[in-house]
Amino acid sequence: MFDEAREFWNYVLAATPTGQNLTVGQVISVIALLIVGYFGSKFVGYVLGRRLANTKLRPDVIHTIKRVVFFAILLLVAMSALSLLGIPLTAFAFATGAVAIGVGFGAQNIINNFISGWILMAERPIRIGDFIEIDAWQGTVEHVGNRSTRIRRTDGVHLLVPNSQLLERTVVNWTLVDQEIRTTVRVGVEYGSPVRRVSDLFLQAVAEQGQVKETPAPSVVFEDFGDNSLVFDAYFWCDVTGERLLREIRSDIRFRVCELFAEDNIVVAFPQRDVHLDSKVPLEVRITREDQ
Repeated sequence: MFDEAREFWNYVLAATPTGQNLTVGQVISVIALLIVGYFGSKFVGYVLGRRLANTKLRPDVIHTIKRVVFFAILLLVAMSALSLLGIPLTAFAFATGAVAIGVGFGAQNIINNFISGWILMAERPIRIGDFIEIDAWQGTVEHVGNRSTRIRRTDGVHLLVPNSQLLERTVVNWTLVDQEIRTTVRVGVEYGSPVRRVSDLFLQAVAEQGQVKETPAPSVVFEDFGDNSLVFDAYFWCDVTGERLLREIRSDIRFRVCELFAEDNIVVAFPQRDVHLDSKVPLEVRITREDQ
């Protein structure tokens, strides 16, 4: 029985370019090596990610390190498999180049997205956790993969964007350098309101919000004499990680403005129109009761 197994293990399938015989045992060993190497590299990346998660490194840096380690181990496993098969690297490189040329014409988009993914990891214009805007969509980057990047939109829907589009199209990264974002809130009050008091109360409402930064200091500008109101704009900086939090801050400011204005009897303006009738004949006005 052992002789039969040994004979099957040493059975010659073909000859390598170097003249060595390719046996069944070598093929099985290579397949086992590739399987163990693949899952082993995944396990090493998982353990490394868990260890690095306790450090101060950013999630995108940890993700990049894991991918580099994963592909490095796979490369070593592939080179070991070639050595086990007796195939020289020069012959493998030549064959791989020929195959790559043929496959490249049919898989240009896949290769383009794969290379773009590595460019994104190297240059880091977009990182995991960044709040970005592409076309009409806004969201937080959750994962940068080999082919595409997963973005969680402000409405909770996940958006998969090919990596090449993130390099070719205009992308607004709100948190590339830091998480400081300047925003504004507009309010209009009726004509005749005390403008200085309006400005002071508006500034107080902004300054009371904990997320608003003290430096640069918030400011209130008397923007315009509008058609129906006196227009004031408040400009301020805050630390946010997404559009939702920014909307909540603006909403809290508006709530507070309404409370402060109500205490001082300042009326928030609304669209209105005065109608003047140019008539030489007096208008007849009748008032009737509903029960008659």
